[in-house]
Amino acid sequence: MRYGEIITGTFVARPNRFIAHVRLQGEEVVCHVKNTGRCRELLRPGVRVWLEKGTNPNRKTAYDLVTVEKDGRLVNMDAQAPNRIFGEWANNLEPGIIRVCPEVFFEDSRLDFLLETEQGKHYVEVKGVTLEENGHVLFPDAPTERGVRHLHTLIRAVEQGYRATVFFVVQMADVLDFSPNDKTHPEFGQALRKAAAAGVQVLAYTCRVTPEEVTIDCPIPVIL
Repeated sequence: MRYGEIITGTFVARPNRFIAHVRLQGEEVVCHVKNTGRCRELLRPGVRVWLEKGTNPNRKTAYDLVTVEKDGRLVNMDAQAPNRIFGEWANNLEPGIIRVCPEVFFEDSRLDFLLETEQGKHYVEVKGVTLEENGHVLFPDAPTERGVRHLHTLIRAVEQGYRATVFFVVQMADVLDFSPNDKTHPEFGQALRKAAAAGVQVLAYTCRVTPEEVTIDCPIPVIL
């Protein structure tokens, strides 16, 4: 996945979850934050950030904050990126994929993808991961009841004979492993373990991140 025009600046403050103040070429500008999560460990005053220049002249903010440097590592924090990244990569997930269908309904829930394969239907829910502690990555960084519901939906899909996967896109490189963030949301961890026991595949892949491009790289161990 490639961005358009990228420019670098210095993070100043985040007055609310939608906007940030960034010092850009000696001027402080207001930009849109493409992630409504807390991201407190990422957005610290003085860190280097990368902005994508918008193409709509009628927007209230001219830039989107998409990437941040944390302890020498680039972390993509664009919440829309994981689905785009996975959609581009999905044909590599398994052989025999006929079609990749984004945003599909299963019963009363909307899931991120349906992979139509020679072996049948394969439902996939994608989650972006930006929280890293000492080389270990965790999800979620804030309670997510919606995420718990998605896991229960995937369990029902497996019970009805379909394949199902929850796919964690780790929006950075060079990490050790992935685990559910039980401290922040124990119910999500419980639901993830239940899903794995029911036959839902749990995968986590790191990404190669540059200011201009993000691509899926390699799998890492999932520790439940």
